[in-house]
Amino acid sequence: MSVVRFRAMQETTYPDVAALAARSEELTAQELVAATVERFGDRASLACSFQKEESVLLDLLFHADPKARVFAIDTHYLFPETYELWREVEERYDTTIEVFEGPSAEELAAKHGAALWETKPDLYLSLAKVEPLVRALGDLDCWITGVRRDQSPTRANAPKLGWDAQHELWKANPLADWNDDDCWAYIREHGLPYNALHDRGYASIGDTHSTIPGAGREGRWAGSDRTECGLHGSRSGAGEAGTSALLGGSVEPTPPT
Repeated sequence: MSVVRFRAMQETTYPDVAALAARSEELTAQELVAATVERFGDRASLACSFQKEESVLLDLLFHADPKARVFAIDTHYLFPETYELWREVEERYDTTIEVFEGPSAEELAAKHGAALWETKPDLYLSLAKVEPLVRALGDLDCWITGVRRDQSPTRANAPKLGWDAQHELWKANPLADWNDDDCWAYIREHGLPYNALHDRGYASIGDTHSTIPGAGREGRWAGSDRTECGLHGSRSGAGEAGTSALLGGSVEPTPPT
């Protein structure tokens, strides 16, 4: 996206979002979720991976707008506990979560052989997660995520609201300045459902074949030096090259080209 197109979108389609982004650090998670839904309407959606952060965000989102949009990426390798929570969320909030799927297990094996996540992990993540995400974001102007700054060094500078240069839309991280204790306090206070795997030592939950118990994100892609799966890259406002500076923030961005 060119800088001219970016500025045009900023100034015409959502003329007040730049101002909102500039003051987003002053807002609570509840205030930012409500403001995001108000400004973007059905062009905003929560990316739900059914972890404790999403338990919080789902509650905030549906309090702001009972008809808000939520999507999930189904790799076909999610834990049974994740699918169980998925069903519970839909029933609790009377909603239908939009599904974006990667290839089935059979399709992956037929074309690429068994255990692609082991033989070619980058290709697996591209097919199972990144491509479905691109489709999910295709009709959105803003996505809401559970990214927190304390989750990993690559997320340490995540803005609460910024321009996602990787996917060319706005990205809201309302829980950027929260920690585990904040999430659990909210969940307990409001009696929210959460992924049962958290009670078994899984701090971060992904696919069955690549997730083990562990603190923070250390249980993801165990045995490798990987910290991200490609959904929240450096140009997506997730961390090291967040884009809040483009809107008057303090993080140097990778500007649109």
